Amino acid sequence: MRTLLLTLCMLVLGNVYAAEKEKQLPPLNPAYKAEHAMVLMNRGSRIYAANFPTYTTPHDVQVVYQIDNPDVAFLNLVRDANLITIKPKPFNIERLMRGEEITVTADIYEGHYKQGGSLVYSDRAIVFSKQLYSRKLTGLADPSKWQEYDMITVKGTERIYVHKIQNKPSFNHLIFVDLTGACLQKFRTSKVVPAANELIYKFVNCGTLKQLYYDTSGLE
Repeated sequence: MRTLLLTLCMLVLGNVYAAEKEKQLPPLNPAYKAEHAMVLMNRGSRIYAANFPTYTTPHDVQVVYQIDNPDVAFLNLVRDANLITIKPKPFNIERLMRGEEITVTADIYEGHYKQGGSLVYSDRAIVFSKQLYSRKLTGLADPSKWQEYDMITVKGTERIYVHKIQNKPSFNHLIFVDLTGACLQKFRTSKVVPAANELIYKFVNCGTLKQLYYDTSGLE
């Protein structure tokens, strides 16, 4: 009986704490409700989404999420295409910054949705299930040939490295590494905005690589 009472008390206290924590969250900033287009990437059976950051509200954030894999056909689309982008209906990206699990409705394009991409699915439900990374683009470092990356631990030795965007000009870069050795998270490049191949070469001794995404749009 004592064990049962103790368990019930712990459950009640846990629920109270969760409710209080939820109450403490500030209201969402309506300025961040917008059309937040994203790129979809995969490694194995896992699918990831990353936004297209810029320096101005409402896109001045970096977010990487794992999304639910709805079926084999969808996974094959992301895996086999050179580029898959999504154009969601407007939502508040601060919900992703908080780590919420949310579902959005989006059109899915093979290629870039603004640059001649082909519509594959209309009004597809996309479930953002797990936050992997979030960063507000404030207090940015000055442009430099020194590049710095944040590291996401995916599972075991699997990592995703995310370039920490600097003040303009800069670039957006994500690369997957299955580690077999040490991997530098800060290194010097030949230019402030180097080519993708140069960045891949910097990771070549880290392990098995998969380039996920590289772009400079909105960051020039």
